[in-house]
Amino acid sequence: MRRIQDRLGSVGIHAILLSWTLLALFPLALIVVNSFKTRKAIFGDPLGLPTGKALSLKGYQSVMTNSDFPMFFGNSLIVTCVSLFFILLFGAMAAHAVSEYRFKGNTFIGIYLILGIMVPIRLGTVALLNLIVDLGLANTLTALILVYTAQGLPIAIFIFTEFLRSVSREIKDSARIDGLSEYRIFFEVVIPLVRPVIATVAVFSMIPIWNDLWFPLILSPGEETRTVTLGVQQFIGQYTVQWGSVLAALSVAILPVLIMYVIFSRQLIRGITSGAVKG
Repeated sequence: MRRIQDRLGSVGIHAILLSWTLLALFPLALIVVNSFKTRKAIFGDPLGLPTGKALSLKGYQSVMTNSDFPMFFGNSLIVTCVSLFFILLFGAMAAHAVSEYRFKGNTFIGIYLILGIMVPIRLGTVALLNLIVDLGLANTLTALILVYTAQGLPIAIFIFTEFLRSVSREIKDSARIDGLSEYRIFFEVVIPLVRPVIATVAVFSMIPIWNDLWFPLILSPGEETRTVTLGVQQFIGQYTVQWGSVLAALSVAILPVLIMYVIFSRQLIRGITSGAVKG
């Protein structure tokens, strides 16, 4: 009976996640469809398909040939990938230390590490800008990587800690008896057991980084360090907006997020539901 209840609970959660996914994809599909239209068709029939006179590729031509959008896209990829690597690595290591080892001040350190969840990093924008300028990192991708790593670590540590506490100590103690060092236990024993959690943290950390406009505008507004979100602003003027180019740029910018979601969807759903059907 318990197995049937667990199976029904898992199926229900999958159905809810699927419905929310389809609902979330609708505005994305609307952006992509309208990116192939003329300006007149975008405002005249926003829900219509790009057929006949409504079809236009000028937006994509403008994005690829009349701007530095490919460079902006590459900057976003570098910043996002490197930041995710550090968030996952340092987040998992810090969570492993807090959940595995018992020492004086353990609870205090755990609370301190996740304090960033309650205190938004944007509150310290002025201090961060002064620090970045003093370090000579203004208008560099390094500045964005450091800020985004600090921004993503609190929630990553919080999620990793909760799951790492459920990992059996017997497995790790057996590895220690076999002579494995603490580093090998972490990378060869612990990490494979929390792969669904890694996918979950990666997906939830990537979206705020990829879509962020605030810190690129404040820390790296230079032409050579602009990200995708900031680069789209070049098509938005004071008196006119190139809607075809804006929608085309956004359509291209959506691709990495969708690809990552598709690749890690199975692990993502498993990470979200792993604790939901226990009891």
